[in-house]
This record gives sequence, structure tokens and C-alpha cells, in this order.
Amino acid sequence: MELRHLRYFMALAEELSFTRAAGKVHVTQSTLSHQIKQLEDEIGRPLFERTGRRVVMTEAGKALLLRLDGVLGVIDESVRAAKGSGDAPSGSLRVATTPTFSAGLMPACLAAFMRQHESVHVTVLELLADAAEAEIESSRIEVGIGYTPSQRTGLSFEPLYIEEMVLAVSPRHELAGRRHLRLAELHRQRLILNTPQSATRRMLEERLAAVNASPIVVAEIDAIQPTLELVRAAGLGAIVSEHVVSLVPGVTAVPLEEPTPLRTPGIVWKRDARASVACRAFAATVRRTIARLKLRPPVRARPGQDR
Repeated sequence: MELRHLRYFMALAEELSFTRAAGKVHVTQSTLSHQIKQLEDEIGRPLFERTGRRVVMTEAGKALLLRLDGVLGVIDESVRAAKGSGDAPSGSLRVATTPTFSAGLMPACLAAFMRQHESVHVTVLELLADAAEAEIESSRIEVGIGYTPSQRTGLSFEPLYIEEMVLAVSPRHELAGRRHLRLAELHRQRLILNTPQSATRRMLEERLAAVNASPIVVAEIDAIQPTLELVRAAGLGAIVSEHVVSLVPGVTAVPLEEPTPLRTPGIVWKRDARASVACRAFAATVRRTIARLKLRPPVRARPGQDR
């Protein structure tokens, strides 16, 4: 088994298309198919099922993906570190982050990074997905924490973890005592949602429309802290990440199901750009922080799932 086999496997697991995966790793479709067959022969079990034009992962493939997803990132980081050994991070670093990550995990990542690299000046910009992607693609920002870039071939994405979206309410809310809530039950509920420009808002609208639920949107806010404060003060509901509910006392979470809205945050880079030493060090800090918190490892995100 060689490293290229695993890279080809990851590309096919992400794309679930031999054509797209071959283009992603810059080989022919026949070469990719042959390499995947070699990997399957060595493992002794099929990793993908080919049914007509569809490619579906087997349970063996899912098991391999679950354990492999973060490994290649660590290998790449180790190689970059070896190439840049002797270079200490310095200068400045501009980072884009989503409102959720900014409120929930960014402080922990920044604290760890700044303790190790005091000479780096960090600027963090809280941006919506489209704006962040444009800034990274134009090189005005070096790295971002966001979701799978849409329609921007100049960017690459490294998934970090999976987060569930839950209904945040005050203990006085009529739904506060529920153990679970079907998404369809949000029909005509008074909710706070993200602004229409938000990728999360578009994802939620797709999920709600699929179950014929039309909530009453009484406020539109992207910032997490004001959203949760308004939930507590006004007796409203808001669909937010499971990881931010505890930021404001007096707010509780009700799990959502059928379907559960999911997002996959990750590191967004400019494709083929050489990252600075400071940028690579920051990305490594984010990975270590996520690993330390033991958040749910990422799996293949369905189209639109984490937008």
C-alpha cells in the first residue's frame, strides 16, 4: 500500500465520482480506477460499489475514511514542517472565520497559537462564507474556517469535524422540555434565522422546505451572541450549532431530527498557493484543538449539507 493509493481513495470518497476524483488528483479515470482496485485487493474488501453511474461507499470504505480523514492532513503538515524546519512563524496572519466558529472554538485555537507563537500578529475577520471565499481566493486572506466552497475551483477544503444544528430556546419556551423535535414541527414557529446572505440560512431553508415547514422568521442575525441573548430575553427559538448553546446561560438545546441539519466546518485554503509558516502553524493548532476536544470526525458531506 502506497500513500498515493490513500490519496486517490480520499479523492473518490469526497467526490463519489471517478471523473471528478480523477480530475482532482490529476490522473486519468482509468488510472484512478486501477489504483482503487489495487487498494481494494490489498485490503481484501471492496471500498466502493459501482451501480451504473453511481458510486457508493461500502461499510469497509466508510470505516477506512473515518480513520484516514485526519491522517493525511497530519502527514502533509509533517512534510511541510520538515521542509520549513528552522523557520519560526513570524509576521502577520489574516484569518477568516464563520460566526459560529468565531464564538465557539476560535478563542481556544487563538489562545493556543499565541502562546506558542508570540511574534505573529493575527487578524481575525468574521465573514459569511461567500465573502470569506472571495477574500481567500484573492489572497487578501490566507486561510479561513468555513464550509465546502461552492463554485470556486481555486479553493481547497480540509474537513475538521461534524456539528449538529439544534433548536436553542429559553427554559420558558413551550418546546424546551422536548427530548427531540422533528424539523416539520418548526412550521409556524417564531424563529430567529441567519440572514439570507448566509450559507447556513440557505441550507436551513432547503431542509425546512423538504419537510414543508415554514417558520415565522421574526429576526435575522448572523452573530451568535446576540442571537442567543435574544432567544433568552424574547422567548424565541433559533437554529444554531450544538457547540454554542452553552455560551449564554439560560438557553437550552432541543435536538432536531428527520432530518438533523448537519454542517462540516473545515479549513479553506487557496489551491496551489504556498502557505506561510505562520499559516501552516495556525492550521496545525486548529487540528490539535479539534482533536483534543474529541469532536465528531468528518465523513463525506452530501451536496448542500454544509453550505
